[in-house]
Amino acid sequence: MPTFQYEAMNAAGQEIKDEIDAATSEDAIARIRAMGYFPTKVKQKGGAKAAGKPGAAQPKRRSGGGGRVPKKQLTAFTRQLSTLMDAGLPILRSLRILELQQKPGTLRVVLRNIAEDVEGGATLSEAMGKFPKAFDRLYVNMVAAGEAGGVLDVILQRLAEFMEKAQKLKRKVVGAMVYPVCVVGFAFLIVTGIMKFVVPKFKEIFADFGTKLPEVTQFLLVLSDFVVGKTTDPATGQETDMLIPGWAIIIFSPVVFYAFMKVVNQFEATRYMRDVVVLKLPIIGQISGKSGVARFTRTLGTLVSAGVPILEALNITRDTAGNLVFSRALQSVHDSIREGESFAAPLRASKIVDNLVVNMVDVGEETGELDKMLIKVADNYDDEVENLVGSLVSLLEPILVVTLGLVVGFIVVALFLPLVTLINSLTGGA
Repeated sequence: MPTFQYEAMNAAGQEIKDEIDAATSEDAIARIRAMGYFPTKVKQKGGAKAAGKPGAAQPKRRSGGGGRVPKKQLTAFTRQLSTLMDAGLPILRSLRILELQQKPGTLRVVLRNIAEDVEGGATLSEAMGKFPKAFDRLYVNMVAAGEAGGVLDVILQRLAEFMEKAQKLKRKVVGAMVYPVCVVGFAFLIVTGIMKFVVPKFKEIFADFGTKLPEVTQFLLVLSDFVVGKTTDPATGQETDMLIPGWAIIIFSPVVFYAFMKVVNQFEATRYMRDVVVLKLPIIGQISGKSGVARFTRTLGTLVSAGVPILEALNITRDTAGNLVFSRALQSVHDSIREGESFAAPLRASKIVDNLVVNMVDVGEETGELDKMLIKVADNYDDEVENLVGSLVSLLEPILVVTLGLVVGFIVVALFLPLVTLINSLTGGA
């Protein structure tokens, strides 16, 4: 009888590594679960060598290779795999079918390698775990839970729904911000063009007047000189070229900001400071906070409903929270639960969620329906995020109109005020 090496977690969340004799991998999984363990990895001992003919060279399987797969493409694949397995097709045949349906690219290559691993005796979750850029930890653990419970088709369906809802919320947030970002971008370009090409012409006209200009006009000319890349000595009136013109600074500032954020994201301390600042911003902080709560509650609820032990589910949720403030709070909750406390008490002490979430979690623990309560919290917060985004867009539109009107009005007044002064002086002299 074959021997299987396995890794599992007990009820306390501790990792167990051992061996067990069983006829098949499914029989091994069933025996491990009968011992009260949650299997995370099951592999036949010496299975890779036994899969081929004696002396035959085994194909080299990649580990950790492959690039990222677009979320939309991965969601479609998950939904299709769930449908094929629900129809009763074996996992290997399902993978081969979906591999042929994919367009040439990363996902097709990854599926080919996964199918080869499964054919060689590996579990689906083990094969997917070799491609972390395509299948993250949440995905792999959900698949492992489905394999362990014999409900992989159901778990894949839940995973597809989870990914679809996350994408839907992200599309709404991004789509709502496209309009104000485009308006602000075009406004900056137009104002920069006026400062660089129009205002210098007026400066030449004002120089011929030989009169003192109003302070508002002088300020506008200083801004124009900055954009053009000139500096004027107040004593001599001589102009010198700047090392970097202002128009270059304005145009390339988004690139510099992007590079700066890339550097910030390299260090945990700076990422934490960034997340704290974002959460304290008006409106934006509310959107970020509520979307963070929706994300971690949906992730945790999906994992718990799949049968993943609560401590392992918290570890996965912590790593996929997307916000270090929530990640550190979830780590504190994890440590408290390991010491024997309930979920609700450390969650309340973390102060990352309001009392509604804590009460829902408390009720879920008492009724044994924690996963359902977490999903309800996520749905509720998703709706609140949508409403906040809609309110923000509605608020931004009049603010942008008023701001652009003030900028244009300032330029017009600053340019024509000297002309009005000159006309009045000429009329009075006449």
